[in-house]
Amino acid sequence: MNKPKMATEKGVPSNSRVLMLLGQLERMTGEAMVKDVETARQVTAKILHLIQTQEKSGKEVMSKGSSGMEVILASLENTRDVQTTLNILYILSELLSVGRGRRVAVFVSKGGTGILFQILITAGKELPPSEELMLQLHSLLAKVGPKDRKFGVKARLSGALNVTVNLMKQNLQNTKLLLPCLQVLRVYSTNSVNSISLGKNGVVELMFKIVAPYSKKNTSLLKVALDALGALLKSKTNARRAVDGRHVPALLALYLDWHRNDTRHRHMLIRKGLLVCLRNITNIKLGRKAFIEADGMRILYNSSTECLPVRTLDPLVNTSSLIMRKCFPKNRLPLPTIKSAFQYHLPHIPAVGPVAQLYSQPPEGRTRRQLSGKPLKKVDDVVDDSDDNEETEADTENDSENEEDEKDHCTANDDIETDLNKLHPKKTPGRPFEELRVYERFFLELSEDFQGYNFECSKSASTTSTSSSFSSSASSRSTRPIIVPTAQALSPKHAPIPSSQDDCHPTKGQHTQTSPSAPALTPTAPLTPVELDTIHLTKDQAKKEAAHIPSADGHATLSSLTRPPSQGQRIEQELAHVLECVSLEEEGALNAEEEIKGVKQEGSPVNATRTIQSPLLLGGITTRRGGGGGSNWGSDCGSEGAEDEGGEGAVLEVPDTALLLSLHDPDLYVAMVKGTHSVPQYAEVAYPDYFGHVAPTFREPLVERVYGVQRSKIFQDIERLIHPNDILDKVVYDLDIPSCPVIEDDGESLKFNSQFESGNLRKAVQVRKYEYDLVLNSDINSNHYHQWFYFEVSGMRVGTTYRFNIINCEKSNSQFNYGMQVLMYSVQEAISGRPRWVRTGTDICYYKNHFARSTIAAGGQKGKSYYTLAFSTSFSHKDDVCYFAYHYPYTYSTLKMHLSKLEALRTPQIYLRHDVLCETLGGNSCPLLTITAMPESNSNDHICQFRNRPLMFLSARVHPGETNASWVMKGTLEFLMGTSPLAASLREAYIFKIVPMLNPDGVVNGNHRCSLSGEDLNRQWQSPNPELHPTIYHTKSLLQYLAHIQRAPLVFCDYHGHSRKKNVFMYGCSVKETVWQSNISATSSDLQEDLGYRALPKILSQIAPAFNMASCSFVVERSKESTARVVVWREIGVQRSYTMESTLCGCDQGKYKGLQIGTRELEEMGAQFCVALLRLKRLTGLRNHQHLLDLESDIIGTQSKVVSSCPTTYVMEEDEPSFLEAIDYSAESNDEDAEPENEHGSEVHKNPDHLDQLSDFETNHRD
Repeated sequence: MNKPKMATEKGVPSNSRVLMLLGQLERMTGEAMVKDVETARQVTAKILHLIQTQEKSGKEVMSKGSSGMEVILASLENTRDVQTTLNILYILSELLSVGRGRRVAVFVSKGGTGILFQILITAGKELPPSEELMLQLHSLLAKVGPKDRKFGVKARLSGALNVTVNLMKQNLQNTKLLLPCLQVLRVYSTNSVNSISLGKNGVVELMFKIVAPYSKKNTSLLKVALDALGALLKSKTNARRAVDGRHVPALLALYLDWHRNDTRHRHMLIRKGLLVCLRNITNIKLGRKAFIEADGMRILYNSSTECLPVRTLDPLVNTSSLIMRKCFPKNRLPLPTIKSAFQYHLPHIPAVGPVAQLYSQPPEGRTRRQLSGKPLKKVDDVVDDSDDNEETEADTENDSENEEDEKDHCTANDDIETDLNKLHPKKTPGRPFEELRVYERFFLELSEDFQGYNFECSKSASTTSTSSSFSSSASSRSTRPIIVPTAQALSPKHAPIPSSQDDCHPTKGQHTQTSPSAPALTPTAPLTPVELDTIHLTKDQAKKEAAHIPSADGHATLSSLTRPPSQGQRIEQELAHVLECVSLEEEGALNAEEEIKGVKQEGSPVNATRTIQSPLLLGGITTRRGGGGGSNWGSDCGSEGAEDEGGEGAVLEVPDTALLLSLHDPDLYVAMVKGTHSVPQYAEVAYPDYFGHVAPTFREPLVERVYGVQRSKIFQDIERLIHPNDILDKVVYDLDIPSCPVIEDDGESLKFNSQFESGNLRKAVQVRKYEYDLVLNSDINSNHYHQWFYFEVSGMRVGTTYRFNIINCEKSNSQFNYGMQVLMYSVQEAISGRPRWVRTGTDICYYKNHFARSTIAAGGQKGKSYYTLAFSTSFSHKDDVCYFAYHYPYTYSTLKMHLSKLEALRTPQIYLRHDVLCETLGGNSCPLLTITAMPESNSNDHICQFRNRPLMFLSARVHPGETNASWVMKGTLEFLMGTSPLAASLREAYIFKIVPMLNPDGVVNGNHRCSLSGEDLNRQWQSPNPELHPTIYHTKSLLQYLAHIQRAPLVFCDYHGHSRKKNVFMYGCSVKETVWQSNISATSSDLQEDLGYRALPKILSQIAPAFNMASCSFVVERSKESTARVVVWREIGVQRSYTMESTLCGCDQGKYKGLQIGTRELEEMGAQFCVALLRLKRLTGLRNHQHLLDLESDIIGTQSKVVSSCPTTYVMEEDEPSFLEAIDYSAESNDEDAEPENEHGSEVHKNPDHLDQLSDFETNHRD
């Protein structure tokens, strides 16, 4: 090594003592250092003394520009004297002990680590080696090692590993020397190759000789030894060695010993070290097996339970919990197959894709033969051997579970479209105009001349209302009884009713009259089903005060009472209704169309009185206790339940929700249900859909996460393994037993039901007295997408807390971890005048569970688990029937009812046409609405203005589980049909084409994401199949037709819901922003585009309190190239093509910050969207975008934060508050599915004052 020339830094005195000594040391050549040993010792000793006594001396040596470190290292390399070497090592130890690591970095950069290893090798050859020298060398290496990235490689290549190991073997009792050796070993072991090499050298066994039972001595040594052992055991090879050496029981015994004796918790790090060793061993299958056999679950469970009261011991509890979760035996879901419980045979099977794979599996219960003739085992699609795969790293929680939208561990930019040819929209309708000409009939407004129309008349002949198409031939097609499920309960306003059948079963033919003043009745006739079609919906009967009596044939004709529309009286004057299962069978006397015509005769629902059934008693049928609905009425399920106290023939009052909700009519809803076709042929109506939902007036804040809630849930799950005798494991509801899904019992269990429109619950298992595991049904023709749920519960005890676990969720994280609650609807609350869904649930937690997903279920990925949504709730009313849902339900029949009622709101100034776009696979109609303003007259000028209005195209509910999209659409439709000046201006400005529900079949059958074809319809827009995807095929054809006739929409917007993000926001399409987010090179001409695509979201961010511009993204991704947004932008050439996503959870900004979203806020959002379109009209009319705050700079200011672990760059970084308890799941939000939001804001279309405030801007910018 060339001797460095001693340099001094500017500002350091040249006569500095330490620098003079370093200069002297520098002048000693290699030979002089060997010959003049004494001088070398003296100089190094003096330098050491100066550095120890004077702080400035060390600074002078390490100052920038000083070559002191090079001189010291050169001397260390050249000396052969042990004392001189020790002196220099002491000097280095002093120098490197100060500072924040910069000095160590300098030492490493000058090659110091290699010199230390050379001296170590040399010293190791001496017998016996110098203890002091070895001690200092290892102490210094322990300091340097963590800062040198190549430390492990240097140690292995130099041969230092063996020197350290041999030294340890010879000095097991010499704690002074052993400690630094272990410290260095700990650093060695961080290199995986070193770790394996050390294991082969017997170091794992050596370490187990060092770790010892509880003792107050040598605790520092033990701590370092456990750290080193933990690092070694990260290697699966070493973990196997530990298992083979039977060290798992030894580690558990050691942990228990320290746990019992460390009563003052002073040695928590040692206890944690033992747990880390166990954690690393249990990363392998053999380790988990050994842990279970050594009773590790019980040991860690009991010790953790004892640690819970001491908050400082949480690291021990959390690590123990992690180990126990890993070792919990993987269970299979309690299902025969993960395919949906419902079967629907497709007209033809797609050639490729998940549906094709589903149909290619061997049929259940049978075997197929391979070409060799050997039988193939029946495919078990619920679980397989891969679920305990050795290579699976347990508790890797940030895996992405949504296969449609997410790929595991991708780089941030790999999903961005980089093909500039694809980024430039090309209007390619793709079909010849001759084929598209058939769609001309859906655009009559473009050719209407109104010559036969009398503009003085009150009704327009051309604005046809075709709501009857919803239920056309409903009676002829539907022959099943429709049952309105009711609860067994007493209204507080009624007197008690005899509870036994003996008290009330007289002979048939006797009747008892009822009157409003005497609602509590004793029935004198056998209870019979009420025929649906004998319930007249006309208002003629509303004038009759007397209640009608059941006729001799047992069919009841229900009367109606006139109810004043007074706001103050409408709750008090609720009419009584039966609280038993009412069968609503059809008769030829009145078909659904006549019923609807009867409703239309009412006039405006706001001003008219409401027809509701008078009090009626149904007897003679032993009803099932509680709700469970009436789903098994008439089935051969055996006994249908014992009588309930006060339940038989109970009477209650029904709220007149038509007065509370202008677009709701229970009787009309039932009529609509009759024309709805479901795969399971549902014969029941859920109470919330029958009564309707009135948004609560109180705020529902995001719930604060309870500290330790995830841990406590996991511990309760672990108790199932430790105390199996406490587990009931009793199936109480099972759709896989179609003849009798509701299992009767002794009344000690809750009753469940999901056999109604949009319902989803496949199985309920009672695991403890008040705890139930719930399994959701897959989408039809699919084997996954478990997220949407909607089910009924009855038979509860008041004041008792029940825990519900939905155990087969798939996404790796959920907003349930960030303040969201489930929704509950109480029938007792509804009949008391509060018909509403409310947020409910305590101890809400979403976490990875021990139920394994097979490779089939996980799309080919191995070792995946399901997730549990756990929540607890109690019930306030006896004999209640409650419903739980993922989000506010909005059924297909509700849509039909709302559209029918909206037509009643039409004024002569509104052009409204309702067409049936197509029929779905399941036989349901897909509605298409056209809304605009009538022309002022049939003059040429007015007709021309009418025909040439720009088109707006809106759609919603392509994903059935995103019910919030329908609530937003409801707000939009109500606004468009409203009488406000803004609504009139909007109709005069545009022609609206609206498909309010793109996936009726999925909605009806309780799917979360797919249609009956088993495919995500929002991934079929590139090449939809007319048979499998009719709604998408015909909707795209409408747009292609418009493109052909040069009338492409000004705006296309598809309403969605988002399950993992807060607020409402938009996704759009921009060439420039996509290029900015990628690394592709593009010319300025490539990047030229009109910034108008940002105008609409910008306006929304200014007027809609729930909308958040910062969450919007305009990047085009490859994985979204077949979505509506991208296809309409690329193929139809619509620049303003959007997906509007609404949260399922709530808002973290603006007026609704900290609140959960409700239907009021969602409907408000739909109305605000309309207001934004009106502003857009006026702003674009100015031919100037400068008023939008310089959009170019605005784009730069709101760039998406790229999340490196997620595949799509539009994803915004989750900014959830950090909890004291770590939630070990990634919070990526990667769905292009969305969920509506807005909570506690007045509905724009219902609050004129609010409208006035909003319209200030409009009036200031009129043309």
